[in-house]
Amino acid sequence: MTDTPHIAVVIVGAGGTGLCAALAAADAGAEVLVIERDPTPLGSTAMSTGLIPAAGTPEQAAAGIEDSPARFAADILGKTKGATDAAIALRLAEESAETIAWLRDTHHVPLALVDGFLYPGHSVRRMYGTPNRTGGELMAALEEAAAKAGVMILTDAAVVDVIAEGDRVKGVMLRRPDGAIETIGCDALILACSGFGGNADLVARWIPDMIGAVYHGHPGNKGDAVRWGEALGGAVADMSGYQGHGGLAAGHGIPILWPVIMEGGFQVNSDGRRFSNEATGYSEQATRVNAQAGHVAWSIFDERLHRLMLDFDDYRDALRAGAVIEAESVADLAEAARLPADALVETVAQVADYVAGAADPFGRDFTGKAPLAGPFFAVKVTGALFHTQGGLVVDSDGRVLTVDGARLPNLFAGGGAARGISGPGADGYMAGNGLLTATTFGKLAGRAAAAQTLPS
Repeated sequence: MTDTPHIAVVIVGAGGTGLCAALAAADAGAEVLVIERDPTPLGSTAMSTGLIPAAGTPEQAAAGIEDSPARFAADILGKTKGATDAAIALRLAEESAETIAWLRDTHHVPLALVDGFLYPGHSVRRMYGTPNRTGGELMAALEEAAAKAGVMILTDAAVVDVIAEGDRVKGVMLRRPDGAIETIGCDALILACSGFGGNADLVARWIPDMIGAVYHGHPGNKGDAVRWGEALGGAVADMSGYQGHGGLAAGHGIPILWPVIMEGGFQVNSDGRRFSNEATGYSEQATRVNAQAGHVAWSIFDERLHRLMLDFDDYRDALRAGAVIEAESVADLAEAARLPADALVETVAQVADYVAGAADPFGRDFTGKAPLAGPFFAVKVTGALFHTQGGLVVDSDGRVLTVDGARLPNLFAGGGAARGISGPGADGYMAGNGLLTATTFGKLAGRAAAAQTLPS
């Protein structure tokens, strides 16, 4: 490959993982190139809420929130019932506060502690987000930071193969829109091209629960990183793990975020009846919603929760799209949503009893929430697959490991390309797991790749 261009660190994918890896490698002084198949950097991050969890931050302390990496790691292990790598969970938790500070203070990504509510699995408030709490806003800030850092981003370039000698990566082969093939050499390669949610065959193989479900993720997530890594001897794990979402506005493709549920809203099926404990998590709720007639449910809430949700860009999009139904009474809401009025009125009354202390047969604790009061709101939702959580097994610096636990010489992975911290199913996913692994593994892999390629 002596006649081809050569870059010290090449990164495949310009989503959140790739741009964080590029920023970290550039900070360390390495020459870095990000290769992106799309005309502009987006990835799965752009389709997310853009929220990143971090533990033990100065902002938490100032708000009187007692948190630590150990507590965060314990929450992760609790949500997965211990079915994830405890050492990796702790490493990510330990790095999380520094990731936020680094992105905000060094690269001017406008991240602030989100106030007001807890997500399922988190024992304290630790979410950070951009002002409008959208993945698109986060991506725009990361792209601007990369431009200021002098990071080269090659767009409209689809990597089609990894070139290697034995288990050592030598470069990549890419295809341009006109079909032209180019080769670029490298000293280290970081795979940041997400998972396999856009590959129906792999979803059917690994995640049969989501066969036929709406896929609300980047269509380019075809499993390339896993294929390339396995070809070099890399191990994979938790391929059946995924993030689902039980609140995608049906027919609109807009997520109705889970604060509406956690702060007192609930879901009913076409019979106007609740069917689960919605508060266990939005990921596992996807299959429960899809088990209902027509694969749909209705999220039911009130004016108080409507006002809370106005803080989220996605919810404002849902309002503009006409996905949100409003009515003065529960009976009128039922008529507008074409639900049985008697059943919905009874369900709302039952939830009011649970708020007052009665036992919910599904095991949800409504105490401490306010009973719903008019006007009332509803959104018809379906269960969706957002992104996969299984992938290449990596160490604490994002280095890809073999099936024997050895490190591949110069291959790194992060985000959806790497095994996450959600375990082997949907119920282990905790809000922010995706962007925690994307940003922090991106940072760690970028630093480690740069250190490997720079003179000692």
